[in-house]
Amino acid sequence: MGRRWNASVWRTALKNRINLDLNDSEGTALVFKALSSPVRLQILRVLVDRPGMNISELAECFTLPLSTAALHVRVMEEAGLIFIQEKPGLRGAQKVCALQAEDVYLNIYHREKDVPPTRDLTYSMPLGNYFDCAITRPCGIAGQRSYIGIEDSANAFYSPERVNAQLVWFTSGFLEYRFPNYFVKDNSLRALRFSFEACSEAAGYNNDWPSDITLWVNHHEVYTFRSAGDYGGKRGLLNPEWWPDASSQYGELRVLEINAQGCFGDGRKSSDLSLKGLDLITDREYISLKIGVKTNSECVGGINIFGEHFGNYPQNIEMTAKLEW
Repeated sequence: MGRRWNASVWRTALKNRINLDLNDSEGTALVFKALSSPVRLQILRVLVDRPGMNISELAECFTLPLSTAALHVRVMEEAGLIFIQEKPGLRGAQKVCALQAEDVYLNIYHREKDVPPTRDLTYSMPLGNYFDCAITRPCGIAGQRSYIGIEDSANAFYSPERVNAQLVWFTSGFLEYRFPNYFVKDNSLRALRFSFEACSEAAGYNNDWPSDITLWVNHHEVYTFRSAGDYGGKRGLLNPEWWPDASSQYGELRVLEINAQGCFGDGRKSSDLSLKGLDLITDREYISLKIGVKTNSECVGGINIFGEHFGNYPQNIEMTAKLEW
């Protein structure tokens, strides 16, 4: 597959919120200029589903001259909306594009002195470091070099080799991850954010294979989203060379954020349970995140969960705590 993208740079690129400040009129105007074009908005929309498109592909997708597509890309890059990296291709290096910002925020009445300073503390949980599981077949685990255990046998989920997992799949059930929570003892937690890459699970792959995937935090159900399919037909950007083209290739980056107002799944409110309601600021010794598919869901289409060396997003299951300090 050639040289992989720089994972550390990608990890930074995928985390940004663009905070606009009216005191920085030049930077704010740059972002609004980038967002003022319908074509550039459509490019952003395409990159949500297809990260890693190069400029030639974007030009073809929107029937634009290559020079025009390159200009649009440069404007969005300067505004911090997308991230560009060169990748070797058959005809020399290609400039491939992916989203750098997850959202753009402007608080017109913002005053620096009114906002307590915060810092982000991120924990990266390896895919195979789950605390508990209950899964149904078909199922399996893959690492960077080979399958782990026997495919379609739940035994693999209890193997010591599971710590090397980079892709797991199952039909229904859950995996539970437990994160440390010592940082919330002083009630400084302002928000908590989980993110991971996932899609449905079908035999081989099927881009039209819906599945209802549910998240639980501290054993409270807080968010269910519908994955449209088990995505394939185009190789995941990070997949090792041994992984078959006819299998699942990549997922979507899913984000759950919890604050004092409730839970927000992929930007939409999904539960009224807040930091306090989920016991996230108590003396509990851990924070539990369960990811799974309920047997009584409308669409029981399974789940694939991707680690940092599979799919399109070079990250494990991440938890970020926003702390006041």
